[in-house]
Amino acid sequence: MSDPNTTFTATALQVDCHAVNGCADRAEASAQMLKQIEKLGAAIKTIDLFTLGFSGTKTKLFVLPEYFLSSFPMGESIARWQEIGAIPMDGPEYEALGKIAQNSDCFLSGNVYEIDPNFPELYFQTCFVIGPSGEVVLRYRRLISLFAPSPYDVWDKYLDLYGADAIFPVADTAIGKIGCVASEEILYPEISRCLAMRGMEILCHSTSEVGAPMLTPKEICRRARAVENMCYVVSSNTASIKGTPIPAESTGGMSKIVDYKGLVLAEAYTGETFCASAMLDMDTLRKVRKHSGMTNLLSRQPFDLYAKEYGSHTFVEPNAMLEGGEVKVPDRSFFVSRQQEVLERLSKDGVLS
Repeated sequence: MSDPNTTFTATALQVDCHAVNGCADRAEASAQMLKQIEKLGAAIKTIDLFTLGFSGTKTKLFVLPEYFLSSFPMGESIARWQEIGAIPMDGPEYEALGKIAQNSDCFLSGNVYEIDPNFPELYFQTCFVIGPSGEVVLRYRRLISLFAPSPYDVWDKYLDLYGADAIFPVADTAIGKIGCVASEEILYPEISRCLAMRGMEILCHSTSEVGAPMLTPKEICRRARAVENMCYVVSSNTASIKGTPIPAESTGGMSKIVDYKGLVLAEAYTGETFCASAMLDMDTLRKVRKHSGMTNLLSRQPFDLYAKEYGSHTFVEPNAMLEGGEVKVPDRSFFVSRQQEVLERLSKDGVLS
């Protein structure tokens, strides 16, 4: 009999997202989020039992989409979105998610907007992994976002509080070493690579992206990240986003599981579905990672070769939301202005023709 911690089912659970943008206050938004979590709990419990009976393997990992509790800000100020769209680190939403992981004896990953008491003026987009104990075992704050604060915007203070190990966290769990990236961060190879350098074997990717029958940039990069880091990628997309002026079904499909060869093991069609489910064989993955030869890409990386070149360039500067050591909350126009300033500087320096 195989070890349930080395051979198990993972599911990228594709579910609808219900926007909180129209909620009057925090209480209404939280009630809507808790209702969504209750629905997820019932679904996960049933899916786990169904999969166990159908395939004989336990579902040890569920990955939820980006925005699964809130949708995304559509012009709201940082203060307003913090009120209705972000959840506290010790709030009832995390407690309810923890009970799902406990009740189904699984690891549960997802992505939320989160309020950090050390940065009460802001919010961070956070990927989490909750273990079967109900406790959060990994918390990764999205580092690259066009329209949201990130740790890089308060870099010095963030490092002082949390240290370098909190930037690219990898959780060493009973089912493997897990890392997370958020949404479009799958497009940036450096983030997944930094996780792989810390031993990451399973990359949980919570996303909310345009559904398409063609190879989209994110679709290409899901496979690339799996190949170059010799890891599994479990990527969960929103089935739809309800409650905004955007056509709700724009994000249908795309959830999938990719193996370390870049092969798609399972893929979801449109709508709410658990069809992006596949068995992960961690023993085989670990054997492949230890084989010598041309295909062992991870072991052949000369990182020192790149380090000096990376260190000699600054495109986006850190600490954009720190002034004299204090957090400075920008308005929405800041994000567009910052990108434009970077483009102008790169043009002036000859990086962009």
